[in-house]
Amino acid sequence: MLKVPQHQVAGHEAGIGKLGPLVDESGRFYKPLQGDERGANEVAFYSSLSTNSGIPEHIQRFFPTFYGTQLVEASDGSGSLPHLVLEDLALGHVNPSIMDIKIGSRTWAPEASEKYIQKCLKKDRESSSLSLGFRISGLQIYRSKELGFWKPGKKAAQKLSTEEVKLVLRRFVSSNTLNDLDLRPDCAFASTVYGGSTGILSQLLELKAWFEDQTIFHLYSCSILVIFEKELALKGKNPGAHIKLIDFAHVYEGRGVIDHNFLGGLCSLIKFISDILTAPSDCRIDISAKADQKNLTADNGVVADQKNLTTSKNGVVADQKNLTASDNVVADHKNLTV
Repeated sequence: MLKVPQHQVAGHEAGIGKLGPLVDESGRFYKPLQGDERGANEVAFYSSLSTNSGIPEHIQRFFPTFYGTQLVEASDGSGSLPHLVLEDLALGHVNPSIMDIKIGSRTWAPEASEKYIQKCLKKDRESSSLSLGFRISGLQIYRSKELGFWKPGKKAAQKLSTEEVKLVLRRFVSSNTLNDLDLRPDCAFASTVYGGSTGILSQLLELKAWFEDQTIFHLYSCSILVIFEKELALKGKNPGAHIKLIDFAHVYEGRGVIDHNFLGGLCSLIKFISDILTAPSDCRIDISAKADQKNLTADNGVVADQKNLTTSKNGVVADQKNLTASDNVVADHKNLTV
């Protein structure tokens, strides 16, 4: 029996009259195929993954398993529609903390229509995409059995400022819950989630090494999904932190050219996470100015804990020379390499 995913943090959500992804009990994720060239592009990309000799086995693991396409009853009641059938990335997780990070300062391809480019540019300019080379498209952070998840609205997450993104990356690996009076994230799980030989940073660096050489694809509007189990971390166990690349409706041939747009954003994300690991004391920052309430609205319409997404008065802003990209020029990834 198909049902709405419990832990979806970004993208179109299924519901009454709303078309969105579904999951089944066997661990498969059904994503509605877009009716234009985007759907065909994504099918073609997934179909080529397993046979593409240019993608080594250790990189293949960062992509969801692809099971083909299938006609299933759409979530909006419109009848049977073709769906991509993928691995359910939340399968086996009980209360996962999840972050969807869209990579690249430019989320549109040069081949896109002018109308689509302008639509993407508007979103990019309203988010941290241009300034950081990535933006948070959605997230949920597990707090406790009593408090459940902290999950800001998707529009709110996408419009986080540079300082707010820095704070969220720290909150993501902190033990103090988001409604504590102590506003300072303790980054208690940074070393076990972000650090270590199998942690998030190590996985990102592995991905970066491949993107420094690969010229097969250019990935636009693609995301990195970060997942871990906070409850396991609280018990001192392996939290199972891992990343997956998702969303491939805007993949184009690399034609022998490195994907500097994706690589630049990836290097920027690596720098931010590396900074958390190398300067853990910076996690204990004093909070001063309150963030704009419009950026903190939760999915249920309630303002999400203003005290916890405020900016730091002494947090160091990343070097703009190294992290800022213009509308058309991608930030130099050499300046973003750890």
